[in-house]
Amino acid sequence: MSDLLSQDERHSDSPGDSLPGIDDAVDDVWAALEGQPRVAELLASAAAQPVHAYLFCGPRGTGKRTAALAFAAALIGDDSRSRRLALAGRHPDVAIHEPEGRTLRVVEADEIIFEASRSPVEGRLKVIVCDRFQTAEPEAVASLLKTIEEPPPTAVIVLLSEEIPPDHTTVASRCVIVEFDPVPDDDVRRILEREGVSSKGLDDIVAAAAGDVSRARLLATDEGLGARRRAWAATPARLDGTGATVSALVDELRSLIDEAQAPLTARQQAESEDLARIEADVGAQARLRREMDARHRREQRLLRADELRFGLATLAAFYRQQMADNRHAPEAVAAITRIRDTHACLVRNPNEPLLLQSLFLSLPRQ
Repeated sequence: MSDLLSQDERHSDSPGDSLPGIDDAVDDVWAALEGQPRVAELLASAAAQPVHAYLFCGPRGTGKRTAALAFAAALIGDDSRSRRLALAGRHPDVAIHEPEGRTLRVVEADEIIFEASRSPVEGRLKVIVCDRFQTAEPEAVASLLKTIEEPPPTAVIVLLSEEIPPDHTTVASRCVIVEFDPVPDDDVRRILEREGVSSKGLDDIVAAAAGDVSRARLLATDEGLGARRRAWAATPARLDGTGATVSALVDELRSLIDEAQAPLTARQQAESEDLARIEADVGAQARLRREMDARHRREQRLLRADELRFGLATLAAFYRQQMADNRHAPEAVAAITRIRDTHACLVRNPNEPLLLQSLFLSLPRQ
């Protein structure tokens, strides 16, 4: 269980003491879950008579982890102190497990099973949260299945997943599935405005966030977003069918994506410095540092993937407008198909330059 949460996690799927309302309104454990009123209502009702296992399913940045901790607070929070600790993920009867690498391995599944077998420390229930369940290896899924089917009576297991892969359906069928939709643009805008984000460039931020509140907050500190949008939007006009032009375009766009890492790097540096101060006071924290470093690498990979998706969406918007204007409609349809195919490839962590080069060489010249 990680006690040290990144700033991005505190602001999105892992509420901490810095979240609006956590100090002043711990009686309303759902206050931090924004843009998901249906989910909040469902879970508030479920907390009265919880079952053994839940699967929260939806895209990143939609509040799954925030909801899991709010649900835990509703289940075990008998007083202000326990609710506050549960919302921050620091209650002794709340265990948060997240794979250190790209996948949830058997050894990590076994840790979840062991945690479920332990009695609560303070109350009658304990809540075990397993993040990124969609990454679980088949052996890990099989290992978890028996515990999900026959959990200890004192444990409530909450799985967080971006999707339900075919190999995971057996476990999913044993859970109550709670679906999370992307946060509506109006809600993303309202959240950012409330947090003091300037209206200048807000349209670009909301569009690029695509319903992901954590990404929206990161982009709010990114001065280069507008330049990246313009660069992607200008790409079709620059294509001339030559490899030299395509190579130059790919280099330029990838350089802009490199620059987009700056706000995330600043946040990660601040978190590393926070941990260094903790270590100066209490000694080395090898496990926390290992978990933090693994999370930082994962955040960097995800940011690049998000930037590529944003760029592909910008390209697709250009060709959709051509279709709407009835200009080069057949070519525009073919271009959108190629863009969708490229988008689908992103889940396989492809070679980034080759992926973009292949796409740009297939797009029509203007």
